[in-house]
Order: sequence, then C-alpha cells, then structure tokens
Amino acid sequence: MISSPQRSTSISPETMGDVHCNNKKKKMRRRKRNKKKVTPELILASNYIHQWAFGCFADDPEKVADRVLFELHCHSSCSDGFLAPSAVVERAHSNGVKVLALTDHDTMAGVLEAMEAAHKFDMKVIPGVEISTLYSPREESENEEPVHILAYYGSCGPARFEELEGLLAEIRDGRYLRARKMLIKLGKLKMPLEWEHVVKIAGNGVAPGRLHVAQAMVEAGHVENLKQAFSRYLYDGGPAYAKGNEPFAEAVVQLISRTGGIAALAHPWALKNPVAIIRSLKAAGLHAIEVYRSDGKLAGFSDLADAHGLVKLGGSDYHGRRHRDEPDLGCVDLPVFDVYEFLKLARPIWFEAIKDMLLNFAEESSHVNLDKILRFGGLNNYKFYSTVGHSNDLVGEYPSLWLDNQENEAAEFEAIRLKLSHTILNKSGLQMPVMSG
Repeated sequence: MISSPQRSTSISPETMGDVHCNNKKKKMRRRKRNKKKVTPELILASNYIHQWAFGCFADDPEKVADRVLFELHCHSSCSDGFLAPSAVVERAHSNGVKVLALTDHDTMAGVLEAMEAAHKFDMKVIPGVEISTLYSPREESENEEPVHILAYYGSCGPARFEELEGLLAEIRDGRYLRARKMLIKLGKLKMPLEWEHVVKIAGNGVAPGRLHVAQAMVEAGHVENLKQAFSRYLYDGGPAYAKGNEPFAEAVVQLISRTGGIAALAHPWALKNPVAIIRSLKAAGLHAIEVYRSDGKLAGFSDLADAHGLVKLGGSDYHGRRHRDEPDLGCVDLPVFDVYEFLKLARPIWFEAIKDMLLNFAEESSHVNLDKILRFGGLNNYKFYSTVGHSNDLVGEYPSLWLDNQENEAAEFEAIRLKLSHTILNKSGLQMPVMSG
C-alpha cells in the first residue's frame, strides 16, 4: 500500500470561516452565470456526467446548470501542497466540489488517502499526477523549456503502474539534486539556506521542490513572501533556478497514453513558446489542455484548443498556502459540455486499462497482479480479507465500483469474465477482500 506523508490533516476554524465566506460569493456568481436556457443537449451532457459521478440522472432536468464543480488540478503535502490529501478532500467538499483529481507533482502517493476520504463525503476522486517534463525542440539545450503534463486515470489507476512509477521515481530523485543546486546558487547570492531546513519543510519522504525552497527563504528572512521568492529568484530561468532530471515532454505524453491515462497540458499561459509546444505534444498524443483559469479568463488558449482538437479543461492549481490571492479549490467551475467531452474521451481509455489489468491477472493470478488492480480500485469499501476459490468473484464484485452498468455489461467484458472463470485464485493461498458487515 502506498503511504503518504503528513503535514496537516485538518482545516483550521479560521480557514473554514474563509471557505464559507468565499462559498457564498461563489454561489451568487454561479447563480448569475447559470441562468441560461436549458436545452436538450445540455440535459443530455449533464445526465451523462451525473450518471458517471453519482450513478443516477440529475434530479430536476429543468434546473440543470451549464457548469459543474470538477476540481482537476490540486496538490497535497505529498508534493508541494500544505494540506494532507484527506484535508484537501475535506476542503473541496466544503467548497461544493463533487469530483476531484489529486495531481501532486511527480507522485501518486496521496491518491489512496484522498479516495478513502472522498468516500465519506460521497465524492469521486480521479487518480492523477502532474509530471515535470522538458520541451526541447530538436533536443537543443539552449531552447529547453520546463513543461508540466497532467495525467488523469480511471478508478484503478495506471494500467502499467510500474512503468509510470519508475519514471516518477527518477524525476523525484532529480528533485533532490535540483534543490541542492538551488541552494548553491542562493548561497552565491548571499542568501544561504540549510539543506536540513528545506527537507524538514518538504516533509518526511517528500522530494523537495521550488515551493519548499521558497518557504525556507521566507523563514530565513531572505524574502518577504513566496511570491517574491519566485518572482525574483526561482522563476524558470531565474538566478536561483535549476533543472532536475525531467524527461522529454513528448515521451511523457506517450507514456501516459500507454498506461491508460488522459494527458493534459498544464497552465500553458506560463510557457514561452506555447504554440510550438502544443503542436509538438498534440503530435505525440496530447488529449487536453488547461484553458479555464481561476481569474475567469480563457487566456487565448481556447482557440488553440479548438485548432488542435484538444479537450478544454482547467483547475485551481491549489496548494493550500493560505494566501488571500491563492485560488481556492473549486474556484474554476467547468462548462458542462467540456466535462462531457472529457469523459467521452476518457471513459473508453479507462475501460481499456481495467480490461488490461484483468486480462493480465487472468494470465497470471498472483498477489502482485491483484495488487495492481486493487491499488486504487475500491479498497476503501473493504476491511477484511478471506480466501476465495474462484476468480470470477473478482469480476462479480469489483466492476460495479469501477464501471457503469453499460460498461459492466459490455460483450467484451463478458469475454473477460469467461476467461477469468477458469482462473483459480487461491492456488497459492491468494487473499481477496470481502465486504465488511
């Protein structure tokens, strides 16, 4: 089981007060925005989303809103956020978020905790990760540019988790080297920092990032706040900036596709050469791009998304810094039609990933292959383990947690059931979870 380091597990009363105050303002704005004509197309799209998220249609079709609260970009203490994954989910729930993708930098360590917390609030969590990459036209180092790629997976996570985790581990190792380089540069700028201080801020087992270095700079009195640390020293190409061990962006997009995920370009407005990067990543298989921002602006990327056939997404990029100017969870409510396009694209890909996992298990019914299926897929509903004698229990109980009725009853899934029915699970004492009473 993947464990997640803890930094903060609850939300302070002061913060909760801010949440409720902000909620009132946001609800007023949404009511004004959502007073649009309800069309059959809007009802169809809304019902599609509602059925996927909650297993049923919207209660009142005549009151269908044209935007939904999906939070598709946020961070926890497992990377450079300041709240534990469960606290992120709790805050998102307080803000009215129904579906959340936890997208920590270069790690999925917090996803299971987030899924378990979401179960208490009847929320849905999309396993995600934000991967640090490098764009290098023709691999020319002088024109390299850091690019972040968001990956979204189905309920069971990546189909080839070891392949993805191997890449993420290399990037995390590079983060340690990168942070040390930053400290060396800051030392030359007469702003010395202790390595132990940065590591302590990052938390146990967390690879230090720029935000942790920036926080150390604030605490050491070198800068007044995090914004100043980034704007003066740590920005891309800044005097204290350093590269880590980032893979090329195109290769990461291909890896995400290969492991059953949706690849989306994060905050393209921060790029120096967005048009060339989008064109190159689209050729590599990019599915989507962040267009919607916390300030409500499209940043001119909506047309680029249309031109390249990319799904339009967005999110708060929440880190929990508790600054008044930081976008809060759920502040970017997405148009229903864009979420509809996202799910129409993603669900068949996620379905194929689940099929691959089950077929691999049918070929080799081992503890290792079972863990691959259940790493994220519904363990929060189970407490006890008992031995079972037949593998069709696997597809008899679990698919209802991962798939809707139509997917569960698909002919191709029936073929997998038939294949699994001949696989004996307990030939080596294999353990299967059973529902707790």
